[in-house]
Amino acid sequence: MSSSSKGRGPTRPWIAAAVACAAFLVPAPAAGQAPAPPSNLTASDHPWDNGTRIDLQWSPSADDASLLGYMVRRRTTTEDAFSVVEIVPAGTSAFTVSNLNREAGHLFQVTALSVNNVESTPVATTAPVVPTMEWFDGTRLWFLFTLILLCGVVIAFIVLARRGKPLTLRRIAGLEAIDDAVGRATEMGRPCLFIPGILDMSDIQTIAGLTILSRVAKTAAEYDAKLEVPTSRSLVMTAARETMQTAYLAAGRPEAYNPDSIYYVTDEQFGYVAYVQGVMVREKPAACFYMGSFFAEALLLAETGNLVGAIQIAGTAQPAQLPFFVAACDYTLIGEEFFAASAYLSGEPDQLGSLKGQDVGKLLVAAGIILGVLGATVVALTGSTFIESLVNFFTGTMLT
Repeated sequence: MSSSSKGRGPTRPWIAAAVACAAFLVPAPAAGQAPAPPSNLTASDHPWDNGTRIDLQWSPSADDASLLGYMVRRRTTTEDAFSVVEIVPAGTSAFTVSNLNREAGHLFQVTALSVNNVESTPVATTAPVVPTMEWFDGTRLWFLFTLILLCGVVIAFIVLARRGKPLTLRRIAGLEAIDDAVGRATEMGRPCLFIPGILDMSDIQTIAGLTILSRVAKTAAEYDAKLEVPTSRSLVMTAARETMQTAYLAAGRPEAYNPDSIYYVTDEQFGYVAYVQGVMVREKPAACFYMGSFFAEALLLAETGNLVGAIQIAGTAQPAQLPFFVAACDYTLIGEEFFAASAYLSGEPDQLGSLKGQDVGKLLVAAGIILGVLGATVVALTGSTFIESLVNFFTGTMLT
């Protein structure tokens, strides 16, 4: 059970010396003799929490200077025996018990524990305390601050983009190569092949792939290139048809759109792969696009496309398949490059601002990680109590 102590600040050297002298001058209980018990134990609901914490306070034992600590126990009104919560250090007179059941009343005991592991007589609460859930959990205040900061950055960049401020994005070679790949297919008189993965429209990678299909289809319409899209899901086929029809309309060539070039093959994974490989070998496409979610078929498709001499551009967020695409394809969109394609290709202000704001948020998170690592390293090397308190505040308060 997790817990936290309260009311203890950093110890100054002269205070530590005074405590040591007091411990020397105050006689400790004899071996086997129980120490003096604490007194005046009170329990109260912790303010501004989620209803799982209770604060304990007591007066220290007369033998506090020679104690090992205080043993805190608790039980609910439906339980017969007390269970150990925590042993808190000597000198502590307040403690917060967490992870409690808000539906039950809780009773507590505190005993003084000597260095010989002999406990005093317990001091206990007389009335059960039921933790209450507040409308706002104060422990999540830093989470609220972080949320406001990150959302504020995104909103600020969206506003800037809407006002016409140019937002530059890092060049993504795989997306820049779409025009060249389709142009090469047109010059060679060979088709382009677009594979939108093997998962359904419920997968975000399929949606991202269809976003890129829109750009490929628009370029194919402008260049008068043949574009073929075999799918393994009927719903993906329908969405791909709508995407291509819209792209051909945007290119000013609605009459060139052929719905039969987008068709359903089969839901069976390797049956679909076998068909697509057959299409590659027979038609020898000059450009192959793999955009979506892929599994074991990734290398099969990429190797076949490489065999027929096609320019290959792949994009997926499946970490296990990325090495195969990197090895066998000319260009690969890795992870977030794949999901950023919509903003990158469209240039729409809201999407650009959102993407830029997310990038700034990632930089802030990365800076926090670096500062935390450096702080922990400094504490390990120098033992600085000030830096340690900052690291503990960061990890124990801001990140909880």
